[in-house]
Amino acid sequence: MDPSKRPAPLARTLHATLSNHKGSVHVARYAKGSAKYVLTGGQDRTVRLWNPNSGAEVKVYAAHGYEVLSITVSHDNSRFASSGGDRSVFLWDVSTGATIRRIAGHMGKINTVEFNDDASVVASGSFDATVRLWDLKSQNRAPIQVLDDAKDAVQTLYVGNGTIMTGSVDGYVRTYDLRMGQLRTDYIGHPVTAVIPTQDAQSYLVTTLDSHVRLMDASSGKLLNDFSGHKLTSYRSRACFGHNEASVVCGDENGQVWAWDLLDATVLSPNPPPKVHTSVILWTEHHPIEDGEMITASGDGTVKVWRHPTSQ
Repeated sequence: MDPSKRPAPLARTLHATLSNHKGSVHVARYAKGSAKYVLTGGQDRTVRLWNPNSGAEVKVYAAHGYEVLSITVSHDNSRFASSGGDRSVFLWDVSTGATIRRIAGHMGKINTVEFNDDASVVASGSFDATVRLWDLKSQNRAPIQVLDDAKDAVQTLYVGNGTIMTGSVDGYVRTYDLRMGQLRTDYIGHPVTAVIPTQDAQSYLVTTLDSHVRLMDASSGKLLNDFSGHKLTSYRSRACFGHNEASVVCGDENGQVWAWDLLDATVLSPNPPPKVHTSVILWTEHHPIEDGEMITASGDGTVKVWRHPTSQ
């Protein structure tokens, strides 16, 4: 983290409202790189592809029999995986809308799915307290590895280069070094709903149900910074880094989007932020490259695209 980085103002001008879902929208993911597409999944059992620039819905992916809780997009944007109440991982072809594969094996709903770098493996974390790794190049339907150290539901996953991070309701963040066969556990003390490492993997951001977001040292588990002011006690929500990792952004149960300076944890203006959704914000994601755009998904059934006025 570069101390010279000062956070840019958060994109707070509403550019588009994506409102075709019926019921809560649990997840909203940007396509990789500079691609201008968004995938959303929700209570209505659909995944929807949008053009956030025009606000137009491009395609609907309907095969889930239960709510969709998680989406992960492949490195080349040709495929995505989704999961939810079905207890199965669905692998999709983006352009045709066809389900390529359906992977079963969990005993409970699947809260989170993530590809590895080249989308040859997908990891799934479940209410059954396990993480399962699936080799997508193999015809074998059994998982290649099962991580069963969590004592409660696994809510969040991050798949890195040879490492997997998990966060669960038991209050732990677990980091698996798959090459060394090692496990490091960091006790956060409150149900974990999201874990996102910095790009250099030296630290990570953890969202918990005590109305705090924490920045943790990845090697020692030491607390580096603590961000608060928002309300988050009952729903799985996701904080993320702002542009250049100079800020931290999190939606809350009051429908507000909070932002903090990463270095000194001060709330960025306005404080308090305005209410922009009529229900809890369940997912916040900043555009992977551009500083002037982010998306929020809410229990009110909408996804909102936010931009700087200069990015319109």
